[in-house]
Amino acid sequence: MAAKITLSVIKADVGGYVGHSSIHSDLLDTAKEKLSHAQEKGMLIDYHVTRCGDDLELIMTHKHGVDAENIHNLAWNTFVACTEIAKDLKLYGAGQDLLADAFSGNIKGMGPGVAEMEFEERKSEPIIIFMADKTSPGAWNLPLYKMFADPFNTPGLVIDPAMHDGFVFEVVDVYEHKKITLSSPEEIYDLLMFIGAMRRFMIKAVYRKDGMLAAAASTQKLSLIAGKYVGKDDPVLIVRCQAGLPAVGEVLEPFAFGHIVEGWMRGSHHGPLMPVAFYEANPSRFDGPPRVIAAGFQLCNGKLIGPRDLFDDPAFDEARKRTNVIADYLRQHGPFEPHRLGLEDLEYTTMPQLMKKLDSRFIPE
Repeated sequence: MAAKITLSVIKADVGGYVGHSSIHSDLLDTAKEKLSHAQEKGMLIDYHVTRCGDDLELIMTHKHGVDAENIHNLAWNTFVACTEIAKDLKLYGAGQDLLADAFSGNIKGMGPGVAEMEFEERKSEPIIIFMADKTSPGAWNLPLYKMFADPFNTPGLVIDPAMHDGFVFEVVDVYEHKKITLSSPEEIYDLLMFIGAMRRFMIKAVYRKDGMLAAAASTQKLSLIAGKYVGKDDPVLIVRCQAGLPAVGEVLEPFAFGHIVEGWMRGSHHGPLMPVAFYEANPSRFDGPPRVIAAGFQLCNGKLIGPRDLFDDPAFDEARKRTNVIADYLRQHGPFEPHRLGLEDLEYTTMPQLMKKLDSRFIPE
């Protein structure tokens, strides 16, 4: 039996340049230096450092399994070192995703977002890592449903015998800290009941019916950890492709829609998710619109062959144009819903403080 490989994608916002739009090159260089040193010591097989908007993304392969303390500690120390650089440069929101004073064994629950999977490499192992900025983990619900449960998006569900039985979705309730597994196609209506409520219920993983892990997503929500608004969660997603799983094109296709997600300006607005090339992942208009990039790799004995910039393709030009039209339409609503999130979605912003300040002025009708 071949040895299992672990793929860990861990991200954090440790300082924006300028404002929330991008990352200074010194932070990327510092992260590369830290991971290079870990690779030299044998902790990592391979790594890739990148960014989406103002989020620093650490992509690592190793043999320590998921939730490995040494890997999570490496990521934490890397983010701390980058935070110090950000403070020296007076970058905006330096260390804003680091919600703890010191590492405590597992980076989950400490602010950074984490998506990991452990598996045996197939004869060919194409993977796509999606990274988003100015949105929340619920942004993955619709694309994952379309990839793994919608035959209009993924014809492999109809014509590939290895996929024909469907997939199992692991859905977490981030408010109640519990999870449920639902099977498609037989439980699609139950599945949609939950994942349509993207703020509370999020797809954490997708498995083929025979148990093969096909996708893993980060589901950490900063506001629920901190008890207040400290920035958007800017999630990451890992998807394995081909050979009994959705093809690369089937995995990318949902992002041609530009669906509406929460986040955007101050984490308090709805906006369209724009698929962009790496170099275009610099959200600026109204701190947005929300962006997503797709980094394609071929895994080879744990080595990350790539990345290919999969949204750097004119086939997604219309999606980008459409999201700009949607952004224009939503922006004209200003502070009115549905552009602004509903009151229940603003409970972790400054809205409760404002309501408390004015509470004494309310009188019975």
